[in-house]
Amino acid sequence: MAKVNPGEFIRQVRAETSKVVWPTRQETIQTGIMVMIMTAVLAVFFLGVDSFFNMIVRFLIGLVS
Repeated sequence: MAKVNPGEFIRQVRAETSKVVWPTRQETIQTGIMVMIMTAVLAVFFLGVDSFFNMIVRFLIGLVS
């Protein structure tokens, strides 16, 4: 890979940055809300899975003692 001088590097970075399509404020808010909802759903799901395995382990420990 060829080395690029700092000036050329800055020009390339600016050119690439100008190609980026930045999300609107509404898109950012909607995405944030969806992330919060999915996080809550997954938290509840993993709480259920963890509780289920906890119940199984307590049952198995109860058999031993």
